[in-house]
Amino acid sequence: GGRGPVGSAAEDGGQPAAPERVLFPPTFSVSEIKNKQRRHFMFLRWKQQQRKEKLAARKKRRKEREALGDKAPPKAVPKTIENQRVYDETTVDPNDEEVAFDEATDEFAPYFNRQTVPKILITTSDRPRGRTVRFCEQLSTVIPNSHVYYRRGLALKRIIPQCIARDFTDLIVINEDRKIPNGLVLSHLPDGPTAHFRMSSVRLRKEIKRKGKEPTEHVPEVILNNFTTRLGHSVGRMFASLFPHDPQFIGRQVATFHNQRDYIFFRFHRYIFKSEKKVGIQELGPRFTLKLRSLQKGTFDSKFGEYEWIHKRREMDTSRRKFHL
Repeated sequence: GGRGPVGSAAEDGGQPAAPERVLFPPTFSVSEIKNKQRRHFMFLRWKQQQRKEKLAARKKRRKEREALGDKAPPKAVPKTIENQRVYDETTVDPNDEEVAFDEATDEFAPYFNRQTVPKILITTSDRPRGRTVRFCEQLSTVIPNSHVYYRRGLALKRIIPQCIARDFTDLIVINEDRKIPNGLVLSHLPDGPTAHFRMSSVRLRKEIKRKGKEPTEHVPEVILNNFTTRLGHSVGRMFASLFPHDPQFIGRQVATFHNQRDYIFFRFHRYIFKSEKKVGIQELGPRFTLKLRSLQKGTFDSKFGEYEWIHKRREMDTSRRKFHL
């Protein structure tokens, strides 16, 4: 039987060519190797080779750039899901008159016109466990003028009228599952809207490495990143209205809501001036991630609530590059 299509230079009359040391032929697939240990070993070698090639290519590019000097072509921008985002027709133009009118008449207008001062009630699901309790306490040190009350079997529909009677402007409910905080309901009083978020990646203060000292009483600055669509704008205004108007910069505390691919990352930092030019930041905690599930008109009403927006995974998540906030 023939031994396959392996020709040699000697048959053609020439000198036998020195065998090139090709580690992996182009058609090579690690998954074809049957032995598990061998397969794992070959996979590691293949990854190592890929890394070497990548590094060599990068060095070569850098040398070429240095040789060209000022004539070097501009650096290519790496493709990310974020910058390949599918255009959303509801993206807000800051100079749009219609948007300006909507903002002047929406439920948050009294806050932005400085007619109201935020007063927040933070509560939990029934009989919260230790971790949720600690999270609520830490959240109340981040949001000024917020008060923590524990639900004792009271329905939200009964809590809301009491909140309105006592001049609370917002209600935050932290829900938990198996002792872990997993949901946040934010209701703007007295007329709504109400947002339901899924909550994940909660880190309390003691779980954060290299954390700073406890937060002070100062009113923090608020940074809202990337809330570009009409829906995102509403959610951003909702977060902004939780904090008093004039941040006390002397406290150097910053609360950040950063939206990336529809996940809202919350971080709380203090910045430290090392010199006139150098600034360092210290995370104070807590930190958590939110994902919007629905936005409801009016205050919390699970039965007859009118929804402005609901996240429907199968219908909406057709493209990885489509975002809603």
